[in-house]
Amino acid sequence: MASTLFDDEPNPSEAATTIEVDRNAPLAARMRPRVLDEFVGQAHIVGEGTLLRRAIERDQLSSVLFWGPPGCGKSTLAMLIARHTRAHFETFSAVLSGVAEIRKAFEAARQRRKASGKRTILFVDEIHRFNKAQQDALLPHVEDGTITLIGATTENPYFEVNTPLISRSRIFRFEALKEADIRDLMRRALDDEERGLGQYHAMLEPEAEEHLLLVGNGDARSTLGALETAVQAAEPDLQGQRIITLALAEQAVQQRALAYDKNGDQHYDIVSAFIKSMRGSDPDAAIYWMHRMLAAGEDPRFICRRLVIHAAEDVGLADPMALVVANAAAHALEFVGLPEAQIPMTQAAIYIACAPKSNAVVKAIAKVQEDLRTRPQGPVPIHLRDSHYKGAKALGHGRGYKYPHDYPGNYVKDTYVPEGATSGPYYEPTGNGREATLRERVERWRNAEQDES
Repeated sequence: MASTLFDDEPNPSEAATTIEVDRNAPLAARMRPRVLDEFVGQAHIVGEGTLLRRAIERDQLSSVLFWGPPGCGKSTLAMLIARHTRAHFETFSAVLSGVAEIRKAFEAARQRRKASGKRTILFVDEIHRFNKAQQDALLPHVEDGTITLIGATTENPYFEVNTPLISRSRIFRFEALKEADIRDLMRRALDDEERGLGQYHAMLEPEAEEHLLLVGNGDARSTLGALETAVQAAEPDLQGQRIITLALAEQAVQQRALAYDKNGDQHYDIVSAFIKSMRGSDPDAAIYWMHRMLAAGEDPRFICRRLVIHAAEDVGLADPMALVVANAAAHALEFVGLPEAQIPMTQAAIYIACAPKSNAVVKAIAKVQEDLRTRPQGPVPIHLRDSHYKGAKALGHGRGYKYPHDYPGNYVKDTYVPEGATSGPYYEPTGNGREATLRERVERWRNAEQDES
């Protein structure tokens, strides 16, 4: 490696492993990784060979925004950068810090840069809580290189962070940690005697571990906090071991484990009850089953898919808005996430349950598929064939076609399928909701066909 002005300083990545442990700090803080190789999850961001990892290892970080749910590693990665960099590292909380304090930090950074050439990295936690004026105060100092900004946010930065600041930063999207990642962190904490809970000789029963994983929902900080509470509350047995039961895990998170197996009978039974409650027009039951699934950790996207399917399958054209509302709920889940998305999801379940019902579309599908399997398909009638390409008219394509807009009511009798290809009407509207109007219209057209035949 080439010689630098800082060769006399200790290597930050080596010094990181000797950091003194504060035994009074929460478990999640004590177990924070000391080097990049200990960081769990977010391999798409900090895995070997990624752009961000190379920038951190080379101490060449530019301004970045870390966006993701709570407990996924945003602040942890910022602290790792603080330990790895040779730049001065300053931390601010957007909840507690004002413009005056930040301006002092800017001035200090300017003087530091002028005196020694040393860079300053400013970490702003919950940057979305800064108002426009506070965010604007950051901009010129980011722009001229006085500071390198690391902003962490749980909110979509494209809505919560000023556009000029976004344009000068690179956004990294963090995902909720996977169950395997959280499981790894818990087991590390149980085994680690220096920073973790190893001195308690604790053991998690499988049901307790699954409950903590479920309730933690990808939030490492929350899950490790609950684990620490459960371990400290457990009484050691005669061998000095502490067994963490499901009951202790429930007490630690203050949430009862619901009977629900995402891969077993309970999953299918409860989903079935949810669908049948909406089909049966019982909004209260639909809400109950939907929230029971959410509380038990069911994937909310799965629930939204069921809402969309049911809106088309069992409401259909009796109320076409049901499909619009269901799709809006699915979009809201992606746009705002849980827990807020529970509101539009519940709204959709209530709307669908209360809507008039029709399965006429599903019946039409079954009939046409049966005809396609069993009846001759035949060629496209010549008057319906495309007549736009060169030579088509010479073949007779389009000859005899009746343009509906040239006739009263924009309707004219014509033949639109090959002779013998269909067994009869496919779509038979019910008299429910908007389909009553559609039934009247379709019957009028079909009777007109019969009158003229």
